[in-house]
Amino acid sequence: MVKTLTSKPSKQRKRLYNAPLHIRYKLLSAPLAPELREKYGFRSLPVRVGDKVQVLRGDFKGFEGKVLSVDRKKFRIAIEGITHEKVDGTTINVPIHPSKVMITELNLDDKWRRKIIERKSKAREELEKRKAEEEKVKEEKKIEKIKEEEEEKEKVEKKPEKKRTKARRRKKTTKKSAGKRKKKSEKEKEA
Repeated sequence: MVKTLTSKPSKQRKRLYNAPLHIRYKLLSAPLAPELREKYGFRSLPVRVGDKVQVLRGDFKGFEGKVLSVDRKKFRIAIEGITHEKVDGTTINVPIHPSKVMITELNLDDKWRRKIIERKSKAREELEKRKAEEEKVKEEKKIEKIKEEEEEKEKVEKKPEKKRTKARRRKKTTKKSAGKRKKKSEKEKEA
């Protein structure tokens, strides 16, 4: 399957309908409960058989039960206790989309799933460390800027002002050029 960037809705739907099963597995993700989110450090995880989920939308809102089956071809999951009675009297599980449920308890029987969770948790911790370091660097830079500004203000305040003992008088300079001409002509006469 070739991955391309597209925003066309029809192509998005086509990609969803024609997705292979290993990609459909990731698309069957559900959000984690707030307690699990804090514990593991990520928001969602693909639903698996044995997970305890709570329905958040639809006619069965509020129901909680274990996941009985995950249908990757139809993008639906079956939950224990959510059934429908057919006309002939048989009961069937009502299919629910995983985006409409919240995982309240994880099934950690599978060692591969435990590894996935550990890997995601580690990545989250490293990301938080990097963010903390970046924030420290930013704070240090701010502190340095503030110190530099304070030093500049102190330098400006410490500069000695020139003391003027006598007020300078301005000479009246009306017709300055005429005066120069007279002086030149007087000098010529003297010479």
